[in-house]
Amino acid sequence: MLKTAITQRLAGSGGAKWEVHFKGRELAETGHDVIELSIGEPDVGPPEALIQAAADAMWQGRTKYAAGEGETGLREALAMRYTRSTGRSISPDHILCFPGTQTALYVVMMGVAEAGCEVLVGDPMYATYEGVIRASGAELAPVPLRPENNFRLNAADLAANITDKTSAILLTTPHNPSGSILTPDDIKAIGELAIEHDLWIVSDEVYEDFVFDGASFSSPLSVPELADRVIVVSSISKSHAAPGFRSGWSVGPVDFNNALLSLSETMLFGNQPFIADMTEKAIREGSSVVEGMRTRFEARAARLQTYLSKHSALTVHKPEAGMFALINISTTGMNAHDYALHLLEHAGVVVMPGSSFGDSLNGWVRVALTVDDERFDEACRRMVEHANSL
Repeated sequence: MLKTAITQRLAGSGGAKWEVHFKGRELAETGHDVIELSIGEPDVGPPEALIQAAADAMWQGRTKYAAGEGETGLREALAMRYTRSTGRSISPDHILCFPGTQTALYVVMMGVAEAGCEVLVGDPMYATYEGVIRASGAELAPVPLRPENNFRLNAADLAANITDKTSAILLTTPHNPSGSILTPDDIKAIGELAIEHDLWIVSDEVYEDFVFDGASFSSPLSVPELADRVIVVSSISKSHAAPGFRSGWSVGPVDFNNALLSLSETMLFGNQPFIADMTEKAIREGSSVVEGMRTRFEARAARLQTYLSKHSALTVHKPEAGMFALINISTTGMNAHDYALHLLEHAGVVVMPGSSFGDSLNGWVRVALTVDDERFDEACRRMVEHANSL
């Protein structure tokens, strides 16, 4: 029977990258002592006030069909937020709402790329980027993110990979998996290339509120010269510890949104109104949990770096933001996938192989900073003991 081209394009780009994570879950469910550092789940639940807001909205009858572009109150709240953060005049017409960043990214990518196009992405990259690009029919064109450049996208490397097929640049800032942040100079140089070659810039900014002390965040959405070519995607999944609510958005040019709305409505035709009401409250009032998470994640990253460097040959790339850190495991002589499986089987610690995020990380693994301090410190001890046993 027929299997369409899109299913073939996406083969291997979904759950296969989470093999080690799923094996860890299976072991934990059968009674093994497993510490899970593989997935970016916030270490607290969503604020009770948000859960109550969603419940109240349901009881008030906010369970019917919604506007395809998103509920008016939420789009107004997001417009105010981005007007304040960018210094530009952002209106509700610049906003489209989606069930999470992933859906926003999928629909946006369908609007900026198609068969015959290439999308430039820094390598390493978030594990689902390959899928959302190939779903459009376009090809992913990886651009190396070098450790010596703090895993930030270098404009010269980007320029070397631009071809007449390039239609868009996909950015992540703060970056997953490295936790690095693009500087204003980085954004300026990338923006100049986008203007020169008439390219879209899609910027995934879901970790914007997790910037550690001494670092600062900049968005290409704040650059007036880029206003007609930048689309930002984000959500409340991380900032409000609400990944299961699936509430995200895109911010882009009005004419782009008008063109994209038909595709969005074909796929979704609106989100749940009660979740939109909850999200509006979240955006207008800010997050009561993000500062605590940010502080804990930064402290755990520092402890990880100190402990591993003191007691083993493993080295840690200290992140500037987010909820992950990268560990260089090249001294073990193993590739990332084999190391992650060996660590799980012999030490009961689940990490993500760097190869799940691109070929350039085959000597690295990503660890989540999201388990409680006692278990996190135990995981550090196990990783050191395991590394020294090799």
